[in-house]
Amino acid sequence: MPVQLEQHFETPDWMTVDSSQKSYELVGQSARLRQVLRLAAKLGKGHWPVLLLGETGTGKELVARTIHRNSPSGPFVTIDCSAMVGPLMESELFGHAKGAFTGAHTQKIGLIEQADGGTAFFDEIGELPLDLQSKLLRVLQEKEFRPVGSLQVRKSSFRIVAATNRDLAEEVHKGTFRQDLYYRLNVVTLRLAPLRERKDDLPSLIAHFLENYGSGHRLSGELLELLMAYDWPGNVRELENCIQHMVAVNSGPLLHGGDAPSNLLNFEQKRRLAAGGQSPPGNLSYLPVQGAPSPTASPESTFVMPVLPLSEMEKRAIIQALQYTKGDRVMAAHLLGIGRTTLYRKLKEYGIQD
Repeated sequence: MPVQLEQHFETPDWMTVDSSQKSYELVGQSARLRQVLRLAAKLGKGHWPVLLLGETGTGKELVARTIHRNSPSGPFVTIDCSAMVGPLMESELFGHAKGAFTGAHTQKIGLIEQADGGTAFFDEIGELPLDLQSKLLRVLQEKEFRPVGSLQVRKSSFRIVAATNRDLAEEVHKGTFRQDLYYRLNVVTLRLAPLRERKDDLPSLIAHFLENYGSGHRLSGELLELLMAYDWPGNVRELENCIQHMVAVNSGPLLHGGDAPSNLLNFEQKRRLAAGGQSPPGNLSYLPVQGAPSPTASPESTFVMPVLPLSEMEKRAIIQALQYTKGDRVMAAHLLGIGRTTLYRKLKEYGIQD
């Protein structure tokens, strides 16, 4: 049974205890993300240690929560190893007895004990000092530990999911990470691709963050093209921050390129200089439709009707949006400024099959 927290215990900012009542979602539709979701579902049914590798901001904690959610027994405890510093690290992990050291006026329950029966997510485990690595290894092997200043042995059994942006094999070679702990953690490894390698997920992520932070905000074509061209070194976390910034500086409803944060504007300036000072190719204010005349075609080569029926213009706009989003109807509806239900009705009305 998980130990109940005493009233005097305050949860640190860098630790979260989740009773699986809150919903966490991995957003996207790329093949790489679907593979991660399938593996998370399988791993959730077992109790194997999982090691998550990936750059900062790729969503390692979300994957850990997804694994836990597929077998929601006990609490989900997040332990940020990079935030635990100083002489009280051992106390934070294992707890302490009353009077164990100056200032220990009451008994404290550690994070290891809180995770009993659930999942302990060790974020940035490569930051954990060697002395605590050995004590963590004993907990994983023997399911027991002793709080600081206590002679009493306590029990705790949990699934461990560890994450790092470091090369742990290299850390083992350098002697900064225990080899036996590395083998203990490296039972199943999931590598999370950076956002630049799965840009198919960008439209869904943009729509998700706009729904969360915006008030009916929409992106202009040139801004969407810029977001799609950028490599996102900070990954999903940087994208989320970008959407928050643009919503904060523009009351909407339409967001433009000038609303982007400075790092994206600098990237766009470099692109223009690389293109000889011209506007970068692929300006999305015009989204090409297969079989439709190009806006740059000469009058002699293309016959253009002076006026198109509204229904035809609407049909072409829907086709353009679906082509650009590669069939993502949610993002297409967002670009068109209509609801998903309306888009589904229009698809049926015009006989469009994406």
